[in-house]
Amino acid sequence: MVKKEMIAMLLAGGQGSRLGVLTEKVAKPAVAFGGKYRIIDFPLSNCINSGIDTVGVLTQYQPLRLNTHIGIGIPWDLDRNEGGVTVLPPYEKSSDSEWYTGTANAIFQNMGYMEQYHPDYVLILSGDHIYKMDYEVMLDFHKANKADVTIATMPVPMEEASRFGIMVPDENGRILKFEEKPEKPSSNLASMGIYIFSWSVLKEALYAKKDQNGCDFGMHILPYCQDKGLRLFAYEYNGYWKDVGTLGSYWEANMELIDIIPEFNLYEEFWKIYTKGDVIPPQYIAADAVVDKTLIGEGAEIYGEVHSSIIGPNVVVGKGSVIRDSIIMKNSSIGEGTVIDKAIIAEDAVVGNYVVLGCGEEAPNVRKPKVYAFGLATVGEGTVIPDRVKIGRNTALSGITVEEDYPGGMLPSGGVIEKDGEEA
Repeated sequence: MVKKEMIAMLLAGGQGSRLGVLTEKVAKPAVAFGGKYRIIDFPLSNCINSGIDTVGVLTQYQPLRLNTHIGIGIPWDLDRNEGGVTVLPPYEKSSDSEWYTGTANAIFQNMGYMEQYHPDYVLILSGDHIYKMDYEVMLDFHKANKADVTIATMPVPMEEASRFGIMVPDENGRILKFEEKPEKPSSNLASMGIYIFSWSVLKEALYAKKDQNGCDFGMHILPYCQDKGLRLFAYEYNGYWKDVGTLGSYWEANMELIDIIPEFNLYEEFWKIYTKGDVIPPQYIAADAVVDKTLIGEGAEIYGEVHSSIIGPNVVVGKGSVIRDSIIMKNSSIGEGTVIDKAIIAEDAVVGNYVVLGCGEEAPNVRKPKVYAFGLATVGEGTVIPDRVKIGRNTALSGITVEEDYPGGMLPSGGVIEKDGEEA
């Protein structure tokens, strides 16, 4: 097998439970984003744009959509004889088979995959962030500092710092200490969950901690390296980076794409975002349709009004319908005369005629107030909503719903309807 200077290991096994019904049937990195992409397209595109042509994608939760999307890596030019992209699910071993129990445990279970490339460096990535980063620049920083581990960091507001792993570096960037989600953070430099390890260091640390239950980079591997007196450096990144882990941040990141001058630009020639393109016809916008400040996927048919929204491929918006500040994913259809305000509708959903989705005052969600918040109405994949019902805010729906599920024709704000056995 050919030797590679640096290979990437992309952690894409997470359920993303804070995305509620959006991740009932699909892993978080496979959730649609920006009307055309899936979240995992961003780190994968960063790899190929940074000259990294060997990527292991570690999957676990609901991997089917992700596996189909990645395939043999053609869209990212990762269909290589040597290297390329490889999907790495947990697998049966002759003894002690187990699921991935933590980020570092997942990497450890794929030691054999990494060994075959004899890398000098291993880049560890998360599959669920939206950003553009040249990992080659980070590698240059790693080499220049003769680092054992380099951690990508970015400044965050001090009041949010306790949500992150916090790095405290000296004036040269060498990390003096770090704090995992500290109550009283000593700095505002947060780990982005992107690491470059010199291969021998990673190997030693993973073997040393292999019996640690739920072995994790932030909790176990980095403290181990620090305690050994190894050279850990913070690489400061100041570009756009978004963890789309909540419905609110997911909705915001999508909406930022349609700003007049978007903070995150999908249209830069020199840093393309690649994705698997389906063969579908062009979009169609009817003569009396009204569309403004909206991204529209291929194959979409718009007969109504769409304002400040993201419309995925093959979505149909019926005559007389008005959609505002919403995300509607692939293959969903919206009936006639329907009004949708600040909603996220997952793939293959059917919304009936004369429905009002996202109305009234906000109320906390009765089941998961922290998940279904931000004033959004969230509709799961394959959900069916009957004609002439009204649905409030901070609501969640999944499954094939019928008129009888809406007493008085209404699902009030904060309400939940689940019909397919999955918990919303």
